[in-house]
Amino acid sequence: MLSPRLRIRAASSRRFNGFLAFSALSFPHDESAPFDPPAVPRPPAMSAQCDYSFGIEEEFFLVRPHSRLLATQVPARLLKRARAELGESIESELLQAQIEIASPVQCDIGQARRQLGELRRGLAELAHEHGLALLAAGTHPLGQWREQSQTDKPRYRQLVEDFQIVARRSQVCGLHVHVQLPDGVDRVQAMNRAMPWLPLLLALSTSSPFWDRLNSGLMSYRQAMYDEWPRTGIPDFFAGEAEYDAFADLLRRAGAIADAGSLWWAIRPSPNFPTVELRIADACTHLDDSLAIAALFRCLMRHIARRRAEPPPCDAATRRLIDENRWRAKRSGLQAQFIDAHGRSEPALAQLRRLRELVAEDAAALDCTQALRHLDTIAERGTSAHAQLAIYREHRQRGASRNSALKAVVDWLLHATVPAAADAAPPRSAPDTP
Repeated sequence: MLSPRLRIRAASSRRFNGFLAFSALSFPHDESAPFDPPAVPRPPAMSAQCDYSFGIEEEFFLVRPHSRLLATQVPARLLKRARAELGESIESELLQAQIEIASPVQCDIGQARRQLGELRRGLAELAHEHGLALLAAGTHPLGQWREQSQTDKPRYRQLVEDFQIVARRSQVCGLHVHVQLPDGVDRVQAMNRAMPWLPLLLALSTSSPFWDRLNSGLMSYRQAMYDEWPRTGIPDFFAGEAEYDAFADLLRRAGAIADAGSLWWAIRPSPNFPTVELRIADACTHLDDSLAIAALFRCLMRHIARRRAEPPPCDAATRRLIDENRWRAKRSGLQAQFIDAHGRSEPALAQLRRLRELVAEDAAALDCTQALRHLDTIAERGTSAHAQLAIYREHRQRGASRNSALKAVVDWLLHATVPAAADAAPPRSAPDTP
């Protein structure tokens, strides 16, 4: 049987080079932009012929498996080989210890699972050959930003020059989901309607309870760190794409941004493709968690598009409630109590049930019902953040030092990110330090 790398390489022209009209997740990064390619005219259609086609981006840390620490220097040949063997969907990030996987345009969650699973395994194989391992989480439990090296590219050098310690501290990984809407649907108006659900989507993804080798007390410290950046978090309500574009152009003319790709909000209209892009989620340790969140967001976008005649609530109180609920998701994850427009508290899991009922028709139409059932698994076992904290507390209760307990968390993360790869090369014990 072919290894994941060889299977992907054999099919690369079909999977990665054939989606030319739209590949929101396989594009080459532009050297002038910090996180995103430059704005270009949006193509009229995606090459995948289906309604609400979608794509998924997953960011990972590269880890030295024996010490469990983040890699400080990553061989340039790793990225070169990864792109040659796995396709152009592999991309570097700001820190050398980060790498991104992006799916081709998708119509089917099952196909996305197969392709992203192969990409995870293929990249893990290559990383192993270079003495590294792949880890999916919003933060690395043992990560220390002062020890990290930035990727040596002009856009990253400029990013550090512009944002200084904020950029150097940006040791976080996320999950991004793109969904294409039908012609005639204003993406910003759809975005407005989706924003009240963003705290729930964050709660489902939380995977960053540790920062700088400490328990942060938050389920998503990544969100706290990301709030240091400008133009992040929940966007304001814009009347539509025209007003949004006018605001982006105002910032561009003032020299504040190069293009709309520098609006790094938790949800936005893609500056390059006819999609709405979800950006609030932490990187998911389990692939099936990523897929369930992507499926839920896709179903929500369909629900919104088919009910677009209903005006969304865009008042100041609604906007501030979304921020309050995002804080609650950041702090408590699935144990959060969200506040509704009437001042009532609603448990996150109750809101999840309500959203699933709301999009049940859309899930059936998009063949996402099975994928959404995995949300029950997340609700029952918790997110990656729950598992990390449970492992940490268990080891501390047994008398382990903080550092040793964090190493146990990293071991679990490595195994859960790519189970087969972790089984093949378990990390050796490393000297314990307090």
